[in-house]
Amino acid sequence: MFDFRLKVFYTVARRLNFTKAAEELLISQPAVTKHIKELESQFNLALFDRRGNKVLLSPAGEILLKHTEAMQEIYRQVEFDLNQLNHTLKGVLHVGSSTSITQYILPPLLARFHSIHQEVKVELLSGNTEQIEQALLDKKIEVGVVEGKSKRREIHYTPFLKDEIVLVCSSKNPLSKKEEVRPEELRKIPLLLREPGSGTLEVIADALKQEGIRLADLDIEMQLGSTEAIKSYLQHSDCAAFLSIHAILKELESGTLKVIEIKKLPIHRHFYFITPQGPESGLASLLIRFLVRNHNV
Repeated sequence: MFDFRLKVFYTVARRLNFTKAAEELLISQPAVTKHIKELESQFNLALFDRRGNKVLLSPAGEILLKHTEAMQEIYRQVEFDLNQLNHTLKGVLHVGSSTSITQYILPPLLARFHSIHQEVKVELLSGNTEQIEQALLDKKIEVGVVEGKSKRREIHYTPFLKDEIVLVCSSKNPLSKKEEVRPEELRKIPLLLREPGSGTLEVIADALKQEGIRLADLDIEMQLGSTEAIKSYLQHSDCAAFLSIHAILKELESGTLKVIEIKKLPIHRHFYFITPQGPESGLASLLIRFLVRNHNV
């Protein structure tokens, strides 16, 4: 339904690369160039500045991109509303989620969602909380699921489910013989942490701050960009790490990892749905309602 030339323009504007845009759209690069030239001829303005191998949006391109994004959202809502009259739901929904949520929580839920709403195509983008929030603001996704405590005013946050962050180590680690440590002991334990921008890191920093402990006070052996990397590292070191309980259920069951309690310092948080401020799109609202109803099923 959405004008294909505008779809081509939007894809090039997002990728800033004609070749990658052609691959995403499943058309040839000359076809991409043709559609862009037709638009530039229609408006009698250049939409891109080509500087050697780089492609940048021109001032006219910036304006057209802003309006194209708005039109895309209108078309998505029109399609959703009209399909409801036919009792059908279809369309493409761009979803983003934090890395841990992508790995351990969403896949079975999205599989169940697809089995019911087979005409809805979900495209999932994964990254840390900061990256997913930015993707929402950049209109690359319509809804996200993130961890973390800070809130951005441009984003609406809706609680999804509760999570607990626990201190874990390998069952081969001498630390595993302990059932509990005091908060001040954390300064002497070599730790693995997630990278800056991670929602998990933000929650840990906030919890430790309540005990007068800064991240700079800790013995941080390494910061890694994924929970899986941290779990693998733990198996080959005497480090400990703070991880979501959802991420280590299999390892706890097999006995390869052990939880060490921190005396009087439980670390709880919520996962949140994020949407732009204002009314939610129809498909985003559909997915959120489904996940809320089914995450405990």
